[in-house]
Amino acid sequence: MSSAALARRVFIACALCLGAAAWSASAAPAFPTKPVRLMVGFPPGGGVDVAARALGGVLSGELGQSVIVENLAGAGGNIATDRVVKSAPDGYTLLFGSIALSINPSLYKSLSFDPVTQLRAVAMVSTSPYVLLAGAGSGIDSVQKLIARARAGEDIHYASAGNGSGSHLFMQQFADIAGIKMSHVPYRGAAPALNDVLGNQVPVVFDSIMTTLPHIRAGTLKALGLSSKKKSAIAPDIAPLDELGVQGMDSTSWFIIFAPAATEPAVMETLHQAINRSLKNPELQARFAAMGAEIAVTSMAEAQRFYESEVRKWAAVVKASGVRTD
Repeated sequence: MSSAALARRVFIACALCLGAAAWSASAAPAFPTKPVRLMVGFPPGGGVDVAARALGGVLSGELGQSVIVENLAGAGGNIATDRVVKSAPDGYTLLFGSIALSINPSLYKSLSFDPVTQLRAVAMVSTSPYVLLAGAGSGIDSVQKLIARARAGEDIHYASAGNGSGSHLFMQQFADIAGIKMSHVPYRGAAPALNDVLGNQVPVVFDSIMTTLPHIRAGTLKALGLSSKKKSAIAPDIAPLDELGVQGMDSTSWFIIFAPAATEPAVMETLHQAINRSLKNPELQARFAAMGAEIAVTSMAEAQRFYESEVRKWAAVVKASGVRTD
């Protein structure tokens, strides 16, 4: 075969390969082509569920596919997390993660997964502070009075949603920083804990601003201070505890959407951009603000770094509390 004929054959073969590659790329379906499931590890009607459904409705329009919120409650969110970790890494099964996802790795003795390595943050959604609260009949009207009474030897009880819950560990962190001791009264959920503070059965509680703001405004609960250094836009009159002498207190509740770690970067980027566009929707921002949550638009890397820092922070608080769960 002449060199000219050989060159022609090579040219034709290369052209066919390039054409096949181009056809394959153009024929590959764009993500997403079917509904996306957003898993929530808590029951319908709670703060996590309400926020997920609010975002899901807007995100559906951005993706051009339905975003279906599924509730898999139980084990502090671990059942839903396990489902997402074990799902196909194709972007169609996501986790609407909350602060529990940063507490659980150190709280539970034997998890079937490692969220730090098996999940990746797709996008930050929002943050919201917790509030240190006293019942109206407790006689505690300031954080200084609470600390003074505890340091004077009074056995002050505090309610929480249960061992290892956010309300428990926020109070543990506060007590550690303030250098005081209080007695923990764990309940089976945030609602019964709050009810007993409202009924003056227990004097104080640490709870989310998302669920307690109506009681603060009604005067049935006294807000002693925010858990975050930054003031809340929805309740700017409540001072951060850091400004009230409890220096170093800077923790918030948060929502982040996660996907299985092996999800394709292109799919992650599509989801990330769609979520961030959704978070700029004025109606969605108003709904989150009404719940006491502030929208947080970040990069994927920033969201992941924030999550990993939260895991480290709460591991230290869990250790100090001495609480472990099977």
